[in-house]
Amino acid sequence: MDHRNKTRVTEFILLGFQNEKEVEIFLFSAFLLMYMTSLIGNTMITLLVCGDYCLHSPMYFFVANLSFLEISITSTVVPKMLANMFSLRKAISFVGCLTQSFFYFLLGSTEFFILAVMSFDRYVAICNPLRYAIIMNKQTCILLLLRSYVGAFLPILASSILTAPLPFCGPNVINHFFCDSAPVLKLVCADISLAELADFISSAVLLLGSLLLTVLSYIFIIITIISIPSVQGWQKAFSTCVSHITVVTLYYGSSIFIYVHQKKVSVMDVNKFDTVLNTIVTPMLNPFIYSLRNEKVKESLRDAINKYVGMLTNLRSLRSQK
Repeated sequence: MDHRNKTRVTEFILLGFQNEKEVEIFLFSAFLLMYMTSLIGNTMITLLVCGDYCLHSPMYFFVANLSFLEISITSTVVPKMLANMFSLRKAISFVGCLTQSFFYFLLGSTEFFILAVMSFDRYVAICNPLRYAIIMNKQTCILLLLRSYVGAFLPILASSILTAPLPFCGPNVINHFFCDSAPVLKLVCADISLAELADFISSAVLLLGSLLLTVLSYIFIIITIISIPSVQGWQKAFSTCVSHITVVTLYYGSSIFIYVHQKKVSVMDVNKFDTVLNTIVTPMLNPFIYSLRNEKVKESLRDAINKYVGMLTNLRSLRSQK
């Protein structure tokens, strides 16, 4: 144990990307643009699903909740990251750091379960189409959503309870742009074996457990699609899964990469940009993935725009009459 400094840490310094000023300005502009695009796109999807009766189905219910999670997880990390890019100290309080870490992993883990639930929804729609409305009723959807949050909350809470009381009395510099668990634990001046074990188990359960459910659903989906006699039937069934498969590939691919390499200091810079993929790029792409390939969403968006334009036209006409 290091006894050089017994002053308890009250704040952490987030190193961020440690680039030249010109590069940081470019990164700030790019990340801000992607963040605003993500906020606008995911908010639009959420409002469309809530406001259009044609989109009141289980699939769009989970898409809207996924969009809500994307808004939340990006807002947990990105604003502080952007603010620190032009800050001299790049500091975050001790409580703020633990809070950011807790909500980042809670929201991210909930996304894993939502993606698994969405794969189950596609399984029921393709493998049991005649019973789809009965199985995926309103009560079932709400129950699956609540279980996703609870299933993510309990492991993250257990891991946080073990981490929060640990003493931070030495260096306070985190080689990341947010309070990731691995670099934070490296700053603890005590035995962290139990906390690391809890972190490892919760990550394995949440990541690999939800991935297993997703893979099993798609195995049954593929078996069912293969049994369809017509090529048109294949294409129609597979087209309903393409958007979800794309998001699953992006999200799980980057998360597994981080999970495998998180203990290696030499790839920390790679992990930073890989985390950017999870926290900024994928949330930004979600609205495009789910809307550009979906005629119902595009039709709902056109109707919403036409209604908005019509309201503006009516207001202008009323003002001109006055």
